[in-house]
Amino acid sequence: MTEKAIHISHLYKKYRSSENFALKDVSFSVQKGEIFGILGTNGAGKTTLMSILMGSIKPTSGDFSISNLSFPRQSKEIFHKIGVVPQEYALYPTLTARENLSYFGSLYGLRGKNLQQKITQALDRVTLLEVADKKIKYFSGGMKRRINLIAGILHTPEVLFLDEPTVGVDVMSKNIIIEYLKELNTQGMSVLYTSHHMQEAQDFCDKVAILSQGVILCQDTPESLIKQYQAQNLEEVFIQLTTQHSIL
Repeated sequence: MTEKAIHISHLYKKYRSSENFALKDVSFSVQKGEIFGILGTNGAGKTTLMSILMGSIKPTSGDFSISNLSFPRQSKEIFHKIGVVPQEYALYPTLTARENLSYFGSLYGLRGKNLQQKITQALDRVTLLEVADKKIKYFSGGMKRRINLIAGILHTPEVLFLDEPTVGVDVMSKNIIIEYLKELNTQGMSVLYTSHHMQEAQDFCDKVAILSQGVILCQDTPESLIKQYQAQNLEEVFIQLTTQHSIL
């Protein structure tokens, strides 16, 4: 039996300010070593789902576990098993890239030579070692995205959460990020990622789920979904299903 990196069961979320549920009966599993994509337009519920799994907001009902640790009972243990790369930059603009990464590494108990070695290796991998001591406020959007990614993986998490990691970045940064994520995945890291870039997800993910108005419409490998819905690509599947769902 394949070990599950993430298991989600009947998750609901309703904000007090809204009449509608942001998430409705969401259930799926991510197997260990898998790259799983949550695909949806803005407002579909992707960030709400990620925020719940990252522990920053509570679900209205439902359960989930990460690396066989149950939330909320084992939330402290979960914290050290996961890496988080939010859509918004979690960086301090007046600090250098190295100073930012030293701070984020220290949150996970990394210290001294070990931490600095990890930072140097990661900066080199994303081709930013030359600007390690430059303040973040002078970085481009794509450069910030790459630093944001490193901040989430310095402690070598078992499961990595990425909310739109390539949104608004240049082609070079996007390619560097995707290739680095593939590399981390081959080393055993499980990945849950949200996106509205269908071709990227088709090429990158082992499995995907399409989320619309808080509901999962389908989940499978990109190849199986394309075949099932007699489409040319994943984008056609997405348009077909989300259009039908919005009419209902």
